[in-house]
This record gives sequence, structure tokens and C-alpha cells, in this order.
Amino acid sequence: MKFGVANVLRGALYVVALGACFGFGYGWKDMQSGSRPGGINLLQGIRATSPSMSAEGAFQENFDRILTNHRSKVDPKKLKYAAMEGMVAALGDPHTNYFEPRTAEAFNSEIEGNFFGIGAKLGEDPLGAKVATVFQDAPAFKAGLKEGDVITAVDDVVMSGKTTDYIVSKIKGKEGTTVKLTVMRIGQEKPITMVVRRAQITTPTVEGKMLPDNVGFVQVYSFSVPTPMQFEQAITKLESQGMKGLIIDMRGNPGGRLEAASKMLSRWFDSKVVIKMEMRAEPTFTSPTEKKPVIEYEKTRRGEVQDTKYPIVVLVNEDSASAAEIFAGVMRDYKRATIMGEKTYGKASVQTVIDLTDGAGVKLTIAKYYLPNGEYINRKVDEDGAYISGGLMPDIEVKPDETKQYRPGELDSDLQAKKAHELVKSRF
Repeated sequence: MKFGVANVLRGALYVVALGACFGFGYGWKDMQSGSRPGGINLLQGIRATSPSMSAEGAFQENFDRILTNHRSKVDPKKLKYAAMEGMVAALGDPHTNYFEPRTAEAFNSEIEGNFFGIGAKLGEDPLGAKVATVFQDAPAFKAGLKEGDVITAVDDVVMSGKTTDYIVSKIKGKEGTTVKLTVMRIGQEKPITMVVRRAQITTPTVEGKMLPDNVGFVQVYSFSVPTPMQFEQAITKLESQGMKGLIIDMRGNPGGRLEAASKMLSRWFDSKVVIKMEMRAEPTFTSPTEKKPVIEYEKTRRGEVQDTKYPIVVLVNEDSASAAEIFAGVMRDYKRATIMGEKTYGKASVQTVIDLTDGAGVKLTIAKYYLPNGEYINRKVDEDGAYISGGLMPDIEVKPDETKQYRPGELDSDLQAKKAHELVKSRF
């Protein structure tokens, strides 16, 4: 996500220029002989598109022309997907993306927070896929799969050299069906075989625990449909244990659903503005020739406030983006929390997902947003993609201790959490 539009354009121009050089070189001998390059006799009768034709008509005509005249058989779907990707890329917006059907399905499953599988997160490994997390009480947990295990085969098919996405696609399946996993485990000489029954999985996006001195620590990984419920459950549990202060960890949170952040903020604010969205400019009623941006507001819900007035610190870093920045910014603007850590990424735009007829989809930018205090935090970069400005600045800047490998909330290694803990405790 962190790249500059200028880099994309420069790369595109380079490719175009390179293509022109190759084309000129290959065609030069034909031009010298007075003939058109590239066996033009085979293409006689194919006429150029009329300049007056609509963009849609020209695209369809050229699509059909490529499909029927290329020397090899062309897959229409592959050509269409590539055309859609190119069209979306031409917008120059890194937050607007085209998803082929399989990718769209995976994206929707992630944002909805539900899928049918075994309940584990996987990472890359040369031998297959390494288990990063096993969800509590999920089928994988009950079958004995552990963090650090390496899945080397799925249904007796070796996964060495396969992408993690491919391996995940083989493990997922219909609810109630089984999948056979071959697993390598540290300390075990022989592979372990386990059969896991697939079930509906709700992805955990929130984890909570109590730190010393009755300071609660709630980590929010992303914002999907189940996140508000999981967030509420985590805080309610900590409150029942006598929580006196709260640290909400948004570090590394890439964002997600705006509605989820708004719902979570409703715990503290009743019908308050979350963000002001500036949509596409439209003609006004008074003057059809005059266009003004359409303004819409996202607000918290009514009647859901449960504030117990304990001190709150929100931890952020440069990987906190989108809904994570909105959550932190709203808590700050309404003076309910102190932001600590590092400046955030700076994504001040709103996307919506448009489902297409063939199962594909487009995540399309529809607005830019402003925080309640009017701040526009969108990231600005130079032509090389280097950061210039933007992002949410913390009230108290604390950089991590680069000499230690930390786990979030462990005060002996997590310097930012330690400083947040000290601040919360001082405000009891």
C-alpha cells in the first residue's frame, strides 16, 4: 500500500518507452522495404476504431479484436480481469482495487469475519505453511494443531513450494467435511497426521488481558463485522475483574469496516460525529452548472453509552491505518483518551465494495474524511514514495525498544505498553 503514484506513472512510461523501442527495432527492416511490419497481410481488413465511437464501444470492439486475432487461443476471462485491473490502476489510487472472483471471495470472508475452515492463521514456509495462530476452541485447536507447526501436505498432496494462499484454499471447504493434514513439529522426528473437521469460523479480531495494578489491555487487530461484539465482551470481562484503567492497542491495525469502529465508539459517545465524509461533487439545486461536494456524516449510535470514566490510552504506530486512525482520532478529539506511540499511516479516504455480476468485486474510494476536529490526516509522499506529511500525531510520542523482540502487552519487553501502563496508573 505504501507506494507513490509518481512511481507507478514513471514505471508505466518506462514500459511504454521500452515497448516502443522494441516495436521500432522489429519493424525497421519492414519500413525500409516499404511494407508494414509484422506480417500485415494476415491482418488485412481489420480497421481502426472510429474516433467518434464511445469509450465503451471502442473497448468492446478492441476486446473482441484481440480475442479473435491473437495467434494463440485467449481466455476471455483472463483478458477481462487484466483489463479491469488496468482500468482500476489508471485511477492512480492505491486504495481502489479490483478483485478477481477468488480474491473477492477471500476479501469478503475476511471483512465479514466468517469462513468455513479449521481456525488457524498460516504464514510462509519453504516446506509448506507455518502455523502462526490457532484459534481457541476451533477445530484445529481440538485436533492438536499448535503454533510453530508446519503443514507439509494437505490430503496427502505435498505443499512444498506452494503459496500460502493456495494452501489455505485447499484447507478451507464445506462445513462438516474433513481435511487431512501432515504436520512437522519441532522435537518430533516423524510427521504427525491429523484429520480436522471443517466448521464455521469467526475470526478473533480482539484479545484482552489484565496487566498488573488492574490495568486492562485490549488489542484490536482489525475492524470486521464481529469486532464490536468481541470488543464489548473483552472490556466487560475486564470490568468484571475490577479494571481501573484501560490500554487499547491499535498498533499494526490496518483498519476495515467504518461501521465497526463507529459501533465501538458508541460505548463512550452518544450520537456524536465520527467523521465528516466529502463525497463526489454534484450539481446543486439552485444552479445545475455549479457543483459542490456532497457531505455525509458517520455518527455513533444512540443509547449505548456505558462509560465508567476510567483513564484510557490508545497505542498507535505507522501501521495503524483507516478505521484504527478514526477510532484513535475520535477518542482524542472528544478528550476521552490519550494517544501514545508513533504517528499513524495517514489513510483519510473511505471505500465501499461493489460486487460485480461474475463474482468479482471492486473496492472503490467514494470519499475523503475529516475527523471531528476538522483534521485531514491523509498521507502525502514525494515522487519517490518517501513520507512528507500526514497521519495522526500521538499526544505522547514513544518509540519501541528496537533491541527487544516484544509481544504486545508484555511490560518487560513492550516499552510502549509499559509507558502507557505508567500513564494510566498515574491517573487512577
